[in-house]
Amino acid sequence: MPLPVSFDVNDERLRNDFLQELFPGALEPLQELAQPVWGHMSPRQMVEHLAWAFDLSTGQRHTRCRIPEEKRERMKPFLYGNQPSPREFMNPALAAGLPALIHPSLAVAKDALNAARRRFLDPSTSIEQAMHAHPIFGPLGREEWSRTHFKHAFHHLLQFGLIAAV
Repeated sequence: MPLPVSFDVNDERLRNDFLQELFPGALEPLQELAQPVWGHMSPRQMVEHLAWAFDLSTGQRHTRCRIPEEKRERMKPFLYGNQPSPREFMNPALAAGLPALIHPSLAVAKDALNAARRRFLDPSTSIEQAMHAHPIFGPLGREEWSRTHFKHAFHHLLQFGLIAAV
């Protein structure tokens, strides 16, 4: 039975609780052979994709935003709008397809994701004032990355039936 989770991107406490507690707990039962409710990602592809996004937000990995700045500014309000990501949304950075898997198993990929998530949440890191490139929105600070991670993780947990929106 999926874990019921409230969606409110504008509630900082809810976002923090989700990223610190609910997200890792909801991800725990995901199995290697699980089938998505929609889309074509495998569980390991999804977990590695989420880890990549957390690594982008802490500067561990880098990407280039190919969206023109004027278009980014029109898209950025999405981060503040209280609506989830659309089901079949395609990240333009992944237009050529998902990257090759880098971890030998889902368990190792989950460990890497949790390490990346903890790096983002660690208040002692220097990311508080840093800006790191997002493939769609361009340079984002910590608060906007928090909104992005909330929406992104919520989206992919729904994709695999691990949570239910309430």
